[in-house]
Amino acid sequence: MLTTSVAYKDAWQNCLSQIQAQTSAEEFAKWFLPIVPLEFDGSKLRLRVPSKSFVDQIEERYINVLRPLIAETFGCQTRLCYAVPRSEQQSIQSATNSAQSVPTRIDPANIQNPGLIIPGLVQKSTPRFDPQLNHNYTFETFIEGECNRLVRSASMAVAVNPGSSTPFNPLYIYGDSGLGKTHVAQAIGNEISMRHPELQVLYVAMSKFQSQFQAATIEKNIPNFIHFYQGVDVLILDDIQELSGKPGTQNAFFNIFNHLQMSGKQLVLISDKPPVELKDIEERLLTRFKWGLSAQIHIPDYQTKIKIIKAKAARLGAEIPTDVINYLADNISANIREIEGAISSLVANTSFMGKKITISLAKEILKGYISLYQKEITIEHIIDTICEQMNVDKERLLSSERTREVAIARQIAMYLAKQLTKIPLTAIGLAMGGRNHATVLHSCKTITNLMETDQSFKLQVEDLEKIVSA
Repeated sequence: MLTTSVAYKDAWQNCLSQIQAQTSAEEFAKWFLPIVPLEFDGSKLRLRVPSKSFVDQIEERYINVLRPLIAETFGCQTRLCYAVPRSEQQSIQSATNSAQSVPTRIDPANIQNPGLIIPGLVQKSTPRFDPQLNHNYTFETFIEGECNRLVRSASMAVAVNPGSSTPFNPLYIYGDSGLGKTHVAQAIGNEISMRHPELQVLYVAMSKFQSQFQAATIEKNIPNFIHFYQGVDVLILDDIQELSGKPGTQNAFFNIFNHLQMSGKQLVLISDKPPVELKDIEERLLTRFKWGLSAQIHIPDYQTKIKIIKAKAARLGAEIPTDVINYLADNISANIREIEGAISSLVANTSFMGKKITISLAKEILKGYISLYQKEITIEHIIDTICEQMNVDKERLLSSERTREVAIARQIAMYLAKQLTKIPLTAIGLAMGGRNHATVLHSCKTITNLMETDQSFKLQVEDLEKIVSA
């Protein structure tokens, strides 16, 4: 235990070394390197932190890691205090070490109408406004992969050093719908708000920007509209392509863009098209869109889809078998939004129906998300494939022979016919040597039961299904 304040900085470094071993490199760099030890008087350890929101995150996520190390190094009765910038008011005492709770940030005046900011008006303090951010959209919840690595890296660089200190200004992010553009854009805003609480951050969709401009036009208040946006430190504008064909809005945005750029403020622009493909937008704006970095988010690759599925399942508290995860990743070729929608639908249906999550159940539930019938599969094709792969003569398969090898092959063929075609059970039975629909149902049930109890048999059937579907 540390008994004097002489070596408290060395003691804190010892704590950091142990914390580093218990956290990831990104977590350690983000949440612990910014902390600076200021004072230890024998009973209170005072740490400087960037903001009150930073304190909230430390208390919520890492206090169970931090508390025992502080107790071991500085003493069991040590109280942990946080010092924040003057704009964030006075030091905060850790809620974990005291009955007094950590004060929360007082919500500033919420500016609903840009016209409330009057040009030339000298104010004692700058009003704060709602940044319009969804706090669930963070870099921690953004799944990184080859499809979005450049975008994520550039976005984090902007979040760490926004404005004139980064070459990525403006940062122009584009890609098809549903790939996570809005998520990463809001993650930038949330990260900047945490790291730089003194900055005014605002996320706004172009549709809202346009409606505000129209209202300002009607009220003859365009100067106030422009002045409001020129006072923002970090402007994140989504769906920038909707500027197309709106010369009045383009002119207003040109003035806002120029002012922010010259003032060293950060712009983040989101679009579904690269700058060169935008239509009916003034060349002077298009040129400025290209000043910084244009980065594209691509359709997720296989490994990224696996990560997304696992992360979404974990958030829903669901355990999805590996074979079902692989099946979903193989078959869902659309965007992230559809992947997450498919997982939500699967989990909800299985929860309500009380059934296990299996490939068969996933196929039935997720037909609206997955293209199951990419090519027409016939019963004849299924029979021929099963006979070839299981080394059973076709005449024997269609006969009344009941030896185990023939019976199993026949039942698998009926099972796959029911799974992979839309043909009625009666027609399947007729194609399988003139059997009735009850026999088909019994065969399908037999195969399903065997797959649930015999892992090797399950893998065999799934391999046969892949071959039939290929």
